[in-house]
Amino acid sequence: MLEGTFPASDALSWGGSGAERERRARNSSSAGRALRKTGGLHGKTFAILATHGFEQSELMKPRQALLKAGAEVEIVSLGKKPIKGWKKQDWTEAIEVDLDLNAASPSRYDGLVLPGGTLNADTLRSEPRAITFIKDFFDNGKPVAAICHAPWLLVEARVVDGHRLTSWPSLKTDVRNAGGEWLDEEVVVDDQLLTSRKPDDIPAFTDAMIGLFAQHKRRDNARTTIGPTDV
Repeated sequence: MLEGTFPASDALSWGGSGAERERRARNSSSAGRALRKTGGLHGKTFAILATHGFEQSELMKPRQALLKAGAEVEIVSLGKKPIKGWKKQDWTEAIEVDLDLNAASPSRYDGLVLPGGTLNADTLRSEPRAITFIKDFFDNGKPVAAICHAPWLLVEARVVDGHRLTSWPSLKTDVRNAGGEWLDEEVVVDDQLLTSRKPDDIPAFTDAMIGLFAQHKRRDNARTTIGPTDV
């Protein structure tokens, strides 16, 4: 039973700085310019991959930002049943899942969002089909935004090597062992990869995410219909 499980929350935080506030303002301005230049995210579809124990704010707020920018957003999970998030010291109300991972083709999407949550990330990183799904975005040059414990999935997918990124601090050694350069910054953008550390970074994370997603150009000319993912 989910109610009998106690995952460590991503909701704890530590202090910010004036420099981070300045970076946040620059990210917001950059996102606004990208949206004006590209006409927003209309006509684009993004996947959010999550399962039980996702950090509630790290899924809901990025989804809201994408919808506000005109994008379509689909929640992809390990099954079709609703999933529960985690907020502070308790489970949140369940949210609906749009697609079972087995029916979600990465070619359908323009980018991927990976929310944190210790239980969420730990469960997904042990699922080969989830790792294959994530790796496809990197193989095809599509943008990926990951926050908090979600970089665990990037380590498992073996896409960290050579990248600069951040995460919840306890993942620092994992990232470095996988060949990544770990930075203690609220947002790190390295090519197609965007990462943040914690829920307090969400305003900067969503601004940078919108800017990155708005600038991305699809490689394929037409959206592929829903179909099973090769695993």
